[in-house]
Amino acid sequence: MAYEYTVVKGDTLFRIARRTGITVGELAGANPQIQGSILYPGQVLTVPDPIPRHYVVQRGDTFYEIARRFNIALDDLLRANPGVDPARMAIGTRLILPPSRGMSIVGPAFPYGYPELLEDLQLLQIRYPFLEYIDIGESVLGKPIPAFKVGDGPVQVHVNAAIHANEWITAAVVMKIAEDLSEAYRNGVPLQGRDVRALLSKVTLWIAPMLNPDGVELVQEGLSAGHPYYRQLLEWNGGSYDFSGWKANIRGVDLNDQFPAGWEIERNRRAVAGPGPRDWTGTAPLTEPEAIAVADFTRNNDFRLVLALHTQGQEIYYTYRGLEPPVSAEIAANFARVSGYTPVANIESDAGYKDWFIQEYRLPGFTIESGKGTNPLPTDQFPAIKREVTGILLEALAAAPDVEPAGE
Repeated sequence: MAYEYTVVKGDTLFRIARRTGITVGELAGANPQIQGSILYPGQVLTVPDPIPRHYVVQRGDTFYEIARRFNIALDDLLRANPGVDPARMAIGTRLILPPSRGMSIVGPAFPYGYPELLEDLQLLQIRYPFLEYIDIGESVLGKPIPAFKVGDGPVQVHVNAAIHANEWITAAVVMKIAEDLSEAYRNGVPLQGRDVRALLSKVTLWIAPMLNPDGVELVQEGLSAGHPYYRQLLEWNGGSYDFSGWKANIRGVDLNDQFPAGWEIERNRRAVAGPGPRDWTGTAPLTEPEAIAVADFTRNNDFRLVLALHTQGQEIYYTYRGLEPPVSAEIAANFARVSGYTPVANIESDAGYKDWFIQEYRLPGFTIESGKGTNPLPTDQFPAIKREVTGILLEALAAAPDVEPAGE
């Protein structure tokens, strides 16, 4: 029987659907009054009864094989069929097939936000106990910024994502790749033809999947009256409640214009006077806690190669004022070969994370602009982006052990 649900802060269509055991399509179909995908606290939604799916057990079926065939997590299938003993299923038993995130941990869930990230990190640690998880700092609003590592090789590689708020799909991409890598590592199977165990015996990969959690939350959930920056954000966004174009952190600073590598040049090039959705460099380099966190994390480790995941353009940026080592061009060409992206040299860019890393360490740093379109990218691009970036990341792991700083 359908019932009413009152939206609370942090709700999205996906989160409500998942909690109530229905699909996003069923929830949206029962609420045609919803404009777009943004929900606001206090909205009243109709939650319909889930449309049940069933399966009749055949000879030779096992509970696990049924779950795998229909991509249903085992615990979801068990909960939906409390009277069924998985070890003694009779032929003809009628099973309920519930909505489920599936056998995978990283769904992906769309929109993929900070709550999904934290839940997936917890589940990944349970399934893959060799993953090591830390917090590298906090956002302006006090959200811990997580990072985790896979592998135990002596050479360190770093990849980060979602430094721009409306590029949150990159967090989902890198989390799904992390799951694929972990599964391949645990089982000793290849990924895109690469021997993952061999790669991760030489390399330790550190992943920071969401550097700008406050901004991601703003893009996905919108602005409510109780927000501590309510008045400022509405002013900085030109009076609009549509924050889909917001790239900055919650104080209106573009975090990828915050690094001390030609910061003054970038400030003058951008010519943005103050806080807003994008391109304001802030009042000085490294004023924002999110940028400070990833800078300190980099200083405290010995990364041989770094990747910063962005959208969009299907391009690979690999130079910074001639300070990059010669091998960067060769690595970028290999990235292009496996992804179809275009290597781009000598762009007008300063103050980015990649720029700062190259300047400080004379080692390969790359900005990967994945996908094409208008940010936030449509989620139907997720499979292609994940496949392309997986190829790039595997190439990075293969290249890193042989990298030396420029001039050495």
